[in-house]
Amino acid sequence: MVLIKFEDVSYRMTSGTPILNDINLVISQGKITTIIGPNGAGKTTLLKLMLGLVKPVSGKIHRLTKMRVGYVPQKMKLNPLLPVTVERFLQLASPLKNKVLIEKIDRVLHEVGACHLKQRWMRELSGGETQRILLVRALMQDPDLLVLDEPAQGVDIMGQADLYQLIARLRDQIGCGVVLVSHDLHLVMAASDNVICLNQHVCCSGTPSDVQNHPSYGQLFGTKAEAATFAIYTHHHTHRHDIPCPKGHDHA
Repeated sequence: MVLIKFEDVSYRMTSGTPILNDINLVISQGKITTIIGPNGAGKTTLLKLMLGLVKPVSGKIHRLTKMRVGYVPQKMKLNPLLPVTVERFLQLASPLKNKVLIEKIDRVLHEVGACHLKQRWMRELSGGETQRILLVRALMQDPDLLVLDEPAQGVDIMGQADLYQLIARLRDQIGCGVVLVSHDLHLVMAASDNVICLNQHVCCSGTPSDVQNHPSYGQLFGTKAEAATFAIYTHHHTHRHDIPCPKGHDHA
């Protein structure tokens, strides 16, 4: 099922400076689409157009009616003096109340392997832990589309691999569409179904291997020999993730 479709979409600043030109793309349910490109390529603007935060100057954007979107930002600024636990932070992000909300928080924390963070202060979390909690907050929306803008920023290399594998597993489990924006080419592309190489226009798109072998990719990120290599990651779903956190126990 198509969640978002761009048809010849262009966007420019009020000054007239062009940002995106003639963008055609499709975001589908159950697929991970990664958007890559250099700084200034228009990646953030493309996300804003997808989310309906800005309007194109030309072209059409079609969205699934009543589509629910979960959004994970690049970073989040919290007052370091603000005494907010992970549980309270997640409660503030949901309209649910009481027992139903607590059960949902426990379930989603379990799905991302973060039960042990429930009573931690938000200000004490590491970069990787914070990103997992932001992911939990996005999943609390029961999204049809999960949008992540540089989700591994500030996360070490092993944490990045774990995070992208987690995103692929959640896609398998939930069946939502996923849009990733990232510079971590070798890791993100390995977990992607489709890749869009952007530099104010779509330079190339297709499977990770198709894009990596495309001349435009080499021009933006170096020759084929210099470009980041990647290992294909396959998630083997041999275990369950729908069991709620046992009361008083941490998820290992």
